[in-house]
Amino acid sequence: MADEQTVRAAPITGTQRTSVASTREAVATSPSVKWDDTSMRSSYANVCNVASTREEVTLLFGTHENWHSAQKEVSVRLSDRIILNPHAAKRLARLLTGMVAEYEKRFGPLGPDMPEGSVH
Repeated sequence: MADEQTVRAAPITGTQRTSVASTREAVATSPSVKWDDTSMRSSYANVCNVASTREEVTLLFGTHENWHSAQKEVSVRLSDRIILNPHAAKRLARLLTGMVAEYEKRFGPLGPDMPEGSVH
């Protein structure tokens, strides 16, 4: 049987509460979320891209195995597409920003951002 985790999740709303008291209140009144990972699968990606419309944000994940930087064409094998509504995409952006900040605090800063149009 898969591991189950129970966490408290703050609701996604259009306004953000900033005081400690209101944050505690929000967590205390939010529903308990049970994460069921029985159908989850894992994949590895070293390439990602994003596209959007007004109604959805599409994340594309894949891998490339091109090891020579002088290549004129890079082949990327897409493996996963995740489609989110804009509210969930904004929440994901905040989570990733926090995770990268924590990573850099523990392990040091990551290199500069990749140039526009890069496939990495």
